[in-house]
Amino acid sequence: MTNSSTATPQNSAPSTIAFLGTGNMNGAILRGLLAAGHPVASVRATTRSAASATALAQDTGVEVRSTEQSARANDWAIADADVVVLGVKPVGIAQLCQEIAPALRPETVVVSVAAAITLAAMEAALPQGQPVVRSMPNTPLQVGAGVVGLARGTAADDAAVALATGVFEASGQVFEVPEQQIDVVAAVSGSGPAYAFYLAEAMADGGVALGLDPELARRLASATVAGAGKMLSEPGVDPAALRKAVTSPKGTTERAIDVFDAQGVRQAIAAGEKAATDRARQLSAELA
Repeated sequence: MTNSSTATPQNSAPSTIAFLGTGNMNGAILRGLLAAGHPVASVRATTRSAASATALAQDTGVEVRSTEQSARANDWAIADADVVVLGVKPVGIAQLCQEIAPALRPETVVVSVAAAITLAAMEAALPQGQPVVRSMPNTPLQVGAGVVGLARGTAADDAAVALATGVFEASGQVFEVPEQQIDVVAAVSGSGPAYAFYLAEAMADGGVALGLDPELARRLASATVAGAGKMLSEPGVDPAALRKAVTSPKGTTERAIDVFDAQGVRQAIAAGEKAATDRARQLSAELA
């Protein structure tokens, strides 16, 4: 696994980027790109409804068109694009690829942010030789702290991967992996924010059970998980070393960790990640 965000300079970001579909994830990627200084004039977007197009344009300054108002909105967006980011639901990715195929330039890099849609499925719906990259981003992209896994298709060379990386690196760290590992990336980092939120919920519930006011317990747990996350974001940090640093021998934290180990918390997390990976692969087979 390589960390592409450190290998690719930010100024390699493509000059023209088209976002087809601007839900939570694509919207976060778009906003992160603009926040990093990418020119508004070099970004285009499409939405399904006219109302959402107007709202996004007013919020970001980007030119946005809706497929509700124009059947050729997507063709307009991708006309001169270096990268096209597909942000519709997984079930609609192949159909969208077929729709835009005639209007794509041969060198345009097509990037999917949808889970479960394989590179082979996208390549089959696009012109032969079209560079395709499959991505697995997570929601902390919305706050500039995301993690993104990328897998390249058969026609995507290093330059194509660099272009795709340039879209995401403004909002987080980017790692290239083989496609057979992308579902595992999804299980660890794609679903991972939910695990952290689940932990904060459980910590707060435990505090309430021990007598804390619910709002105070929520704030204590949320701030603690957020603070620990900041510590983990420092370069070269080892989670195990951080844990050991606050686990004094025979102290209260050690007692809690001992209970977690006895209850099989670590094994439960690993089992959950495996279940998420298995489900992603099942969905890929169904959508194929």
